[in-house]
Amino acid sequence: MPQVQDPFFHRSVVLLLHHTDEGSFGFIVNRPTELLLAEILAGMDILSQGLEDTHAFFGGPVQSQLGTVMFSHSVGEQIDLGSLEAVTEVCPGILISQQLEDLGSLAQKPPLCFRLFLGYAGWGAGQLVDEIVRNDWLMAPVQNELLFSDQPEQVWEEALRSVGVDPSTLPAWTPTSEEEKAN
Repeated sequence: MPQVQDPFFHRSVVLLLHHTDEGSFGFIVNRPTELLLAEILAGMDILSQGLEDTHAFFGGPVQSQLGTVMFSHSVGEQIDLGSLEAVTEVCPGILISQQLEDLGSLAQKPPLCFRLFLGYAGWGAGQLVDEIVRNDWLMAPVQNELLFSDQPEQVWEEALRSVGVDPSTLPAWTPTSEEEKAN
């Protein structure tokens, strides 16, 4: 929501993958970095094709050195899931892996829907629930087209619209002097 001024989460859309009493985690899906995926892969001696203009995404402020590949495949795309080491389906048709071998295999013939996230978003016990109760977050169903949008700067507004909220009707948020002191 607009009142969240934390630079990591202001206008962020998060794919929440795990939530328990002990904590929660997910990936910010609308924050491309300046890092080109092809350059990252070349630095790891991983061959890639068709990723020259693809950027890595900031997945969140926790363990930014950790990469997670997320992908989905369209009807007719040939991806041999059996050749991948440790792929997990996190939502219907949405798969992730943190295995370097899987990244290498996918980079050689990347699916149309493909992201590399650096880091992840994490919350301690009760933290996310407190933020939801405070109305810092709005929950929405997962939409593949938002997860893999080629216009990530529009994803926040599109996520709001997907649950019937017109972003222009939300108040602009100006931090109070108390909040400015805290930051």
